[in-house]
Amino acid sequence: MSVRPKAQSVGPKPPFWRDRAKRALIFQFLLVAAVVFFLLYIVGNTQDNLAARGITTGFGFLTNTAGFGIVQSLIDYSSQSTYGRTFVVGLLNTLVVSALGILAATVIGFTVGIARLSPNWLIARLANGYIEIFRNIPLLLQIFFWYFAVLRAMPSPRDSLTLGEAVYLNVRGLFLPEPLFESGFGLIPLAIGVAVVASIALVIWNKRRHEATGKRLPAGWISLGMIVGLPLLVLVVTGVPVTWELPELRGFNFRGGVTIIPEFLALWLALSIYTASFIAEIVRSGIQAIPHGQTEAAQALSLPRNLVLRLVVLPQALRVIIPPLTSQYLNLIKNSSLATAIGYPDLVSVFAGTTLNQTGQAIEVIAMTMAVYLTISLLVSMFMNWFNARVALVER
Repeated sequence: MSVRPKAQSVGPKPPFWRDRAKRALIFQFLLVAAVVFFLLYIVGNTQDNLAARGITTGFGFLTNTAGFGIVQSLIDYSSQSTYGRTFVVGLLNTLVVSALGILAATVIGFTVGIARLSPNWLIARLANGYIEIFRNIPLLLQIFFWYFAVLRAMPSPRDSLTLGEAVYLNVRGLFLPEPLFESGFGLIPLAIGVAVVASIALVIWNKRRHEATGKRLPAGWISLGMIVGLPLLVLVVTGVPVTWELPELRGFNFRGGVTIIPEFLALWLALSIYTASFIAEIVRSGIQAIPHGQTEAAQALSLPRNLVLRLVVLPQALRVIIPPLTSQYLNLIKNSSLATAIGYPDLVSVFAGTTLNQTGQAIEVIAMTMAVYLTISLLVSMFMNWFNARVALVER
């Protein structure tokens, strides 16, 4: 004889104000309404203040003549150029110092980080000293040190430090020979592109061959040989269509060649050395995160120490290194705005500084500057996230 369970009695529905789901919707609606009201108030208040001071809004000022010079420009620029061109010049200067800083900081950081784990006592202590010194000194002070204590203390142009009568270093900057390309030089970039594509194909084929047969070629050295050798071969065959314009002392300064201003050198050195000290610690911690059994197994197979590091340790350590490494890259890009302290013409200096002071278009100028840094940071993050996904372990 089966006993049917009693039906549970359903009580009355709770009041509206005691329903958690409905209360959550109400609170979310009120929060969104408050944010919208606040934004509308800010916008309205800003428009009233601008109208009271006779300040017009819009981006029409970008077509006006700037009327000031910039000491470093990667594109044609003069005092008769527009504010829009000023924005481009500052943006390019920011991108150049950031890209070169990331490259130098990565090389120095990985080198010092690996040296920090060296069994050689002296090398390990020197690497540790580098990290502790440059990591604990504020970046702005390091910029001042390289600019005022080092580069501004260089001799005058007439007493320049020289290297082979072609490179000159003095208080006004670094002067290098400038290449002048002649007819037929266009084949050299084509040769570089072909060599790069061939190198990528070789690496992919070598990886598949290694997985299938266990045999591998020194693809890295072969690729390096192709990337360097093929353009040199084309350069020789085409009769070396390149001449060099050497800097010459004329009057009180050098003329000709390529001039690297001391502001750029100071900012680049400070950003690279400072960021490299953090990258070195990231590399050290990433390597030490790999279980010792991996290293011991590789050594049991009689692999040389350099192959153990390159083929076993670093590929696994990258999965730990890349996320914090991305943060350091972003910090370096944002720290480049400290260029204003020594007068390097980056985006903040020439656009958010001089252009803002002359035009008074604070909202537009600051909004454009913030948008640039936000866009650069997002692009770098997207690339590093993609690279991190490429090296991540794929579970079967």
